[in-house]
Amino acid sequence: MNAITDLSTLLATLNPSLVDGEFVFITRADGRYGDGAGLNPIAAFMEEEGLTLVVPKEKADGSREEYQGEFRMITLRVHSSLEAVGLTAAVASALAKHGISVNAMAAFYHDHLFVPSSRADEAMMVLSEFMSA
Repeated sequence: MNAITDLSTLLATLNPSLVDGEFVFITRADGRYGDGAGLNPIAAFMEEEGLTLVVPKEKADGSREEYQGEFRMITLRVHSSLEAVGLTAAVASALAKHGISVNAMAAFYHDHLFVPSSRADEAMMVLSEFMSA
């Protein structure tokens, strides 16, 4: 399966999928990779200020973790290249026109978008407009 770099092809074949459940972002000031494993993180990122983990909301609530905001994850099922130019900008711009914030993460095969839970269905409609254009 070859990764796609052509922006027109990427947008026409986004195939967005709303992932079950809600996710939250938590941080550990002195954290290291592997910390919070019991929370089943789906992503981790080391920043200067500490370790950020993206975890299922129910795991965070069960452990009384502090977080701000609740998010749904939309996976773009198109196999986007890590060297593709403009995909994140196009998607973020379209969502911004509707006042929907987005936190985007790229993984090896797909891009994943975290949007406020209350706006997830609307975000899916916005993204589906790319495929019908």
